[in-house]
Amino acid sequence: MTQIHETAVVSETANLAENVVVGPYSIIESDVSIGNGTVIDSHVVIKGKTSIGYDNHIYSFVSIGDDPQDKKYDGEDTAVEIGNRNSIREYTTINKGTSQDVGTTRLGDDNWIMAYVHIAHDCQVGNNTIFANNTTLGGHVIVGDFAIFGGFSGAHQFCKIGAHSFLGMYSGVARDLPPYLVVMGQPAEPRGINLEGLKRRDFSSDQIRNIKTAYKNLYMSELRLEEAISQIEKIDDISGEIKLFIEFLKQTTRGIVRKN
Repeated sequence: MTQIHETAVVSETANLAENVVVGPYSIIESDVSIGNGTVIDSHVVIKGKTSIGYDNHIYSFVSIGDDPQDKKYDGEDTAVEIGNRNSIREYTTINKGTSQDVGTTRLGDDNWIMAYVHIAHDCQVGNNTIFANNTTLGGHVIVGDFAIFGGFSGAHQFCKIGAHSFLGMYSGVARDLPPYLVVMGQPAEPRGINLEGLKRRDFSSDQIRNIKTAYKNLYMSELRLEEAISQIEKIDDISGEIKLFIEFLKQTTRGIVRKN
């Protein structure tokens, strides 16, 4: 059965599935939908057209679905969509989208969002990511699956963060970060590939070798980006690891992080 604490304020028109738990003093507004088994701790505020999947745990003092921090926003009917099995820790803020973009801020499945994280309007976050404490995403940021943000790291608005990448503590990126890379520093610089992360995700030694070769072509040669892509395309792809890398490089709009 759904359990709503007597001090919580839940709109009669909010859609709460079975076994949802709403803790003390939390506020759930009218257009909110929450899936089976999701736990909402105390003092959480969920507003606007917000859809939350099943088996999430949203900890105290989280704010989801409030207005975007964008001066152009003028009350448009925009949204937040959150998937399943996410852990969203204390004081995280996830703002709804804007009409200047897709209109929806999205968080996928199985993400581990630590305390004081900010996910701004129109961000599109994939699955199995980790955002350590105080990570900040500007608006319109796209984050690939299995990306990891160290504490106090962040991404400038409109940046793309590739799958399986790793941002070290206090790192900030203002350009696109290709898949598989480790970056550190302020501004962030590439320091190699995310070798430990790839091993943990069962990438084979041959796949890792391919990714290392791609990295060398991109960062350890004097090739222009187009020339590096041409060389990387010659690598014998095994299970799509090189295809993912090439597609990201071809779609970059802000340029990629480089060594300073």
